[in-house]
Amino acid sequence: MRAQLYKLTQQSEILNRLIWGLVRFRNVIIPLETRLKQRFRRTLGYDLRLDNPQTFNEKIQWLKIHDKTPLHVICSDKYLVREHITERIGENYLVPLIFHTKNVKDLVPEKFPDIPVIVKTNHDSGGGTIIRNKYDVDWGLTRKKFKKRLALNYDYGKGEWQYRDIVPRIIVEKLLMDETGEVPSDYKMHFFNGELAFTHVDMDRETDHRRNLYDPDWNFIPCSLLYPNGRQIAKPAVYDEMIRIGNILSRDFIYVRVDLYVIGKEIFFGELTFHHGSGNEPFTPQEYDRLFGEKLVLPIEENQ
Repeated sequence: MRAQLYKLTQQSEILNRLIWGLVRFRNVIIPLETRLKQRFRRTLGYDLRLDNPQTFNEKIQWLKIHDKTPLHVICSDKYLVREHITERIGENYLVPLIFHTKNVKDLVPEKFPDIPVIVKTNHDSGGGTIIRNKYDVDWGLTRKKFKKRLALNYDYGKGEWQYRDIVPRIIVEKLLMDETGEVPSDYKMHFFNGELAFTHVDMDRETDHRRNLYDPDWNFIPCSLLYPNGRQIAKPAVYDEMIRIGNILSRDFIYVRVDLYVIGKEIFFGELTFHHGSGNEPFTPQEYDRLFGEKLVLPIEENQ
């Protein structure tokens, strides 16, 4: 539904204002918990129990409501998080930043280098534009796209409150590429209570998105999470260092997903995510939703 709404808003400015006006009106008149329960039932097929969450997705919903700190906002801001990463693990793990701006008029070829880059906003997820050759870009269309993205409230009423307080800006980073010239696999490491619970690897996102899950010992987990499984991925040579980084970055949070890229033996930080898939991505078989939920301990469970 979210993807459909975004597609519709790109068709015309009037439609964009109408749709998001209706979304804001809905968010005012329908309480958050009701909205979360409605979406949860629609996407996952079972009822959300906020008073006694048991599954991974239920606990993500609980965290939206009860786990709020200023650090969540800083770490959700793809620009401000760079300083946090520098302080915690060092700037050498950051993807090189070309420039940042709050003005779409700065999206002109003169400001871009003659290397592949990715352009994205700091306050949402996805929607990045890969530019491999700045001379092949429709810059007018690009500016129009990012003008809309700057005005977008990524929360959409889903309860991901941390995005509301981010000051929107555009960031341009060097495009990471593997030895074949493609976007590298994305290692998304899920940390529960400061410990690695599982890693999911996204691959072939530009062509045929696939996803595999691996336990902390890099054993394949026989389940899928929203996307079907793909080819087997060898354990990265720098896997121990990736875990060390994740342990440092996760120590302030009950749950966080630490996204990392690996190019050869170099590790690059991607982002920190506090509500994976907004707590609405199905596991297949569904029992893994419960099995992972058992591993994530919430403050309400500590004395039970």
